[in-house]
Amino acid sequence: MQNGTRLAAVDLGSNSFRLEIGQFDNGQIHRAEYYKEIVRQGNGLDDERNLSAEALQRGWDCLARFGERLAGFQPSQVRAVATQTLREARNRDVFLDKGQELLGFPIDVIPGREEARLIYQGVTHLLPQSQERRVVIDIGGRSTEMILGQGFDAHVMESYRVGSVAWSMRYFPQGLFTPAAFQMAEIAATAVLDEATSLYRPDTWDVAYGSSGTVGAVADALNAAGFPQDVITQEGLDWLRDKLIKAQSVDRLKLDGVKDDRRAVMGGGLSILRAIFKLLEISSMQAAEGALRQGVLYDMLARETDQTDLRARTVQRLADKFDADAPQAQRVEKVACSLLNHLIASNPAPAHPSTLQDNAQHLKKLAWAAQLHEVGSQISHSEYHKHGAYILQFADAPGFATHEMQRLSLLVLGHRGKLRKLEADLEDEVFIHQLLCLRLSALLCHARRNPDLAGLRLQQQGRQFTLRCTSAWAAQFPQSVYLLREEVSAWQKTVWTLDVQVG
Repeated sequence: MQNGTRLAAVDLGSNSFRLEIGQFDNGQIHRAEYYKEIVRQGNGLDDERNLSAEALQRGWDCLARFGERLAGFQPSQVRAVATQTLREARNRDVFLDKGQELLGFPIDVIPGREEARLIYQGVTHLLPQSQERRVVIDIGGRSTEMILGQGFDAHVMESYRVGSVAWSMRYFPQGLFTPAAFQMAEIAATAVLDEATSLYRPDTWDVAYGSSGTVGAVADALNAAGFPQDVITQEGLDWLRDKLIKAQSVDRLKLDGVKDDRRAVMGGGLSILRAIFKLLEISSMQAAEGALRQGVLYDMLARETDQTDLRARTVQRLADKFDADAPQAQRVEKVACSLLNHLIASNPAPAHPSTLQDNAQHLKKLAWAAQLHEVGSQISHSEYHKHGAYILQFADAPGFATHEMQRLSLLVLGHRGKLRKLEADLEDEVFIHQLLCLRLSALLCHARRNPDLAGLRLQQQGRQFTLRCTSAWAAQFPQSVYLLREEVSAWQKTVWTLDVQVG
């Protein structure tokens, strides 16, 4: 990546939407611009876990403004991630479909542990290099992430469904601060976070860091009151709790150093932080500069090559864990990518950098599907594709967004058998390209040896795919020709057609 290149991260949090634009300079990313809007989508979820019309509109309005600023950025320069509220929302696709159009870029809904990993990357990249063992705490609007790590490596990552927006709505519903309300809020947070006592014992870390909104607001309030800068202690938490109770309500609360828009969720965030201090036996916590959005930026750098792209290591880990046949996976990968290159060549497009990069990404993801297509074989020989799809849909997969794992799951599910089960995805041409190439590759590698591709050529015209093979090739591999003709029948029941021509 060239010095001066700009990268942008969009963080769709439960309380705030944030846009961070950074500039790459010799391996580091320096902030160029930063935008934050209080959207409070987290309090727009109803009892059925649907976002209200108002919450949808608030989010869309913000993304439209962010989209205007990001006009002119290339797809490879922008990543948008969504967290707990959109993980929960049953109507999230309604929000995402329009939101992505307004923003101009895809939005990845990331799992909780992936959010935790990215938070740790953001925090640790903005801290001095050290071998200290760190515990990082991030209290968001509807979830709290905890991470144990050392250097740039996160070792233990968890996400808990407790956050400042949710707790403020539940235990301080009228914005009233009472001792009883704080007691109930802290007891409830302790119950949710109790598991953390065994995972994040005091003997497993040296320094505690807090990131993002709640910790930052608490640290700012304490600093304005004369406590040490960027340090939170139990004494400070006790003082702040007493301050809120004395104010009695959000409307009467005045805290120097804290923005007015943060007051509404201060009670919930503070009660959670107090519970964490007690559970983890924290005596002091340092407020860190880095957060999720910085982690997203540095993760974009890591994705430049497979050697540092965590997703590639995750794929290898899954393949090893489920004892997939590595030589067969390599054969299927090689053939599938070769066939996809045939399709790319048969659909010439201007050699624009973004087009070339998109093609490279499509090839990379097809290769991962090929490496994982037999991960279910240890469970069942005849139905391994179904078990493999289930494994990928629900596996912890560091580096991957939820939709990326769903796509890999669907490719594994559809690489053999009938295509009816994939009907909803058969309008996606990129998916069809990957699926067809994976199916043909698995078929051509049926004998578990390297097939001869010299006599084959795959082309596309509209919704018609044509696989041409020479007469000599057909005569030499009659079983493959038979299987290819069976594959023709499978595609006849879809909006796409496949033709095999010999001669």
